[in-house]
Amino acid sequence: MNATTQVFDPARLPFVYEEVLNAGDVEAVLSLFQPEATMRTVTGDIITGEEALREETIRTIAMKAHLTNTERHAFVGAGTALLHVDWSLSATLPDGTGINPTGTTTAVASRSADGTWRFAVLNPLGTS
Repeated sequence: MNATTQVFDPARLPFVYEEVLNAGDVEAVLSLFQPEATMRTVTGDIITGEEALREETIRTIAMKAHLTNTERHAFVGAGTALLHVDWSLSATLPDGTGINPTGTTTAVASRSADGTWRFAVLNPLGTS
């Protein structure tokens, strides 16, 4: 993990994710997840583990995705954080169609042994 992806404040985690995803940096995106993290994709699929997260990240970047996050709440306690973030995404589907989904993410982050925070669960669809 490089210095730009080390997150010591869990409330910053979604914004670092936004920065590295928008920059198209697959490895930096993956470094923000615990090794066996789970993510619900915007299409509703549930994926777990680094390889599935890598494939989803590559797919998202290939769509020229641009993510914008706005903080709602960050609740932190005992090495775990619950994060709520409003988001909007602009992307281009493989057929050239532009899409602009929005939502509210619910995420759980956990503190790693090195003191950095990483996503354990990322659910961009929140309670939808």
